[in-house]
Amino acid sequence: MNMFRVIAAMLALSMSLVSVPVSAANTNASGNPVYEVEAPEAYAMVADLVIARPLLIAATIIGAGLFVVALPFTALSGSVDRAGKALVVEPGRAAFVRCLGCVKEGFNVEDN
Repeated sequence: MNMFRVIAAMLALSMSLVSVPVSAANTNASGNPVYEVEAPEAYAMVADLVIARPLLIAATIIGAGLFVVALPFTALSGSVDRAGKALVVEPGRAAFVRCLGCVKEGFNVEDN
């Protein structure tokens, strides 16, 4: 009888732990993922196209040049990946991955 209780308690504990990742997911009451849809206005799209995108593309090009210049120093310190991400990847992602006029990058999925 005592062994049965131990097995039942372990089974109940393992079944309760299985639901932890599901409850941690970003879902609504029906269990569907929550998406944030951005619908930028026309003036935001025009400003993004005329002002922000050229500046971000220039920042990506300048960052790539600075990354090449700083590469010997970052290689010695072991921070090549952080320098590349900060100087090239982040401006490039902001320039080429965002939708026109959107504030967030990617596919409009809300990240918490």
